[in-house]
Amino acid sequence: MSRLEPQNPGFESRVRGSFARQKVMGTIGASLTKVSPGEVEIEIPFRDDLTQHHGYLHAGVVTTIVDSACGYAALTLMPVDATVLTVEYKVNFLSPATGERMIARGRVTKAGRTVTVCAGDVFAFSDGMEKLIATMLATMMAVRERAESAG
Repeated sequence: MSRLEPQNPGFESRVRGSFARQKVMGTIGASLTKVSPGEVEIEIPFRDDLTQHHGYLHAGVVTTIVDSACGYAALTLMPVDATVLTVEYKVNFLSPATGERMIARGRVTKAGRTVTVCAGDVFAFSDGMEKLIATMLATMMAVRERAESAG
């Protein structure tokens, strides 16, 4: 696999700043634990208030962290004038989301000017062991920022 090169030398601070402004991450208690070119990790502690009726972390919460990890992985490679939006994803849940904490690892599979394909995995950690609980394939679209029009 070829080495992924960021187009923005300030990619890490840009990703961390954006993450800090994403209110849903604060709501669910997520933290950004790794930012490198084409790769991002987001961690969340297991919380009872984020579970579904069987006591597992809700699939929506699991999907939220892996979607964001993939999106931020794509953002690490975007030019200064572009941001990203998710246009499609597919997620497979492989095991119930239970444990002390979950880590979503997003990575760029293929970076493009307009479309970037990412893959992500979510692992549950319990008693020092990690278990793969979900996997995602996602498509991110570059959105070019426009200057405000006068008038």
